[in-house]
Amino acid sequence: MLPDLHTSIPGLKSLAFAEELQRHESRNVTFLGPDFPIFWDHAEGVNVWDVDGNRFLDLTSAFGVAGLGHGNTAIHEALIAQASKLWHGMGDVHPTALKSRLCAKLSQLTWERWTGDDAKCVLSSSGFEAVETAMKTALLATGRPGVLTFENAYHGVGYGTLGTGGFPKFREPFAAQLASLGSHVPFPGPDDPLGPIWANVEATIAKGDIGAVLVEPIQGRGGKVVPPLGFLQGLRERCDATDTLLILDEIYTGFARTGQFFATEHEGVVPDLICLGKALTSGFPMSACVGSASLMDNAWPESTGEAIHTSTFLGNPLGCAMALAALEQLARPELCNEVRQTGDRFQHLLEQIDHPQRGPIRGKGLMLGIEILDAHQQPDGSSAGRLVMEALKRGLILLSDGPYGHVLAITPPFNIGEAEMVHTCEVIADLLD
Repeated sequence: MLPDLHTSIPGLKSLAFAEELQRHESRNVTFLGPDFPIFWDHAEGVNVWDVDGNRFLDLTSAFGVAGLGHGNTAIHEALIAQASKLWHGMGDVHPTALKSRLCAKLSQLTWERWTGDDAKCVLSSSGFEAVETAMKTALLATGRPGVLTFENAYHGVGYGTLGTGGFPKFREPFAAQLASLGSHVPFPGPDDPLGPIWANVEATIAKGDIGAVLVEPIQGRGGKVVPPLGFLQGLRERCDATDTLLILDEIYTGFARTGQFFATEHEGVVPDLICLGKALTSGFPMSACVGSASLMDNAWPESTGEAIHTSTFLGNPLGCAMALAALEQLARPELCNEVRQTGDRFQHLLEQIDHPQRGPIRGKGLMLGIEILDAHQQPDGSSAGRLVMEALKRGLILLSDGPYGHVLAITPPFNIGEAEMVHTCEVIADLLD
């Protein structure tokens, strides 16, 4: 449904909650201003209602989580049914049957589907934990601590992931406490030649301490940057030649978001480890690091009663129930084709926005981004930020990303309709004028 606003934005109730939050939450966490944010009350499909009763159109899927739509009926029913029986277990001591079923399902959807072999998983709560699990696996498997990453990558804000590189604004305040684990090289845009990238990758691996290459198949927070075809295959070949592990961070790109079940399938590349999260449960904090059974068994020692990598909420039964329900829908054979068709249509509509500030449209499937440029055709983060704020007053929930904050992110639930896409483009075009 299209937005339906009844109050000024934010409304009086949102403003009151903002005042309360300002008193009691660390001031670094939530941006609070006279025009931002709204406080959510409930959501359904592509829509979010705030505490003042206004209906918004969510173009973010709440950070890419709600690909199946907010309040998905089957997932809601799975959550309620599980909550009526058990909502916490002892994940690494006395697990629930759901944990076993989820690990088996993730194996089926990855290595069993790709190669016919079993996979093994480590479950955790957030995306950065899955990445740090993969980093630990690489160290145990290769004996080499270094991780090659790419400029403008985002792998989370844990100390392990920050130690590999990523956005300076997240890393530099804590540099005095960080181990230097990574060497990063430029990430190629769609039209960039790969020759210089390979020279950088090969020179970095040749230093001898690199045990893994960690990469997003398509950069998410970095600005929806799609690398040239052959990039992942070239990384695979160079990792194979040097006994280096290829870790794919598909926390954002996984589960049909780009029009393939995993973005690596655009090139048919099988990684050594894959990191999953966000849409895995459609709303519960859960992530997974998955690798081939042979790699995981060779890297990790067998538990003798005390795991060397674990957490209290590992394999939480609520999250497992939601993940199993979500995966049944995400694995529908026709879903990826539906996402590609909707994404192609949305991209076409976005390209019809005729304004000098509207730069190239980036991305694949329903992981799209619009570059916002200034009068000199340079990245314009301030204008993109203004658009996010002004769009909220028109009932659109948007985010901006990229190294300059200049890319409007378009990552809606998969069931967004024609009228909602057209309306989004009309609002953006109007706000650019």
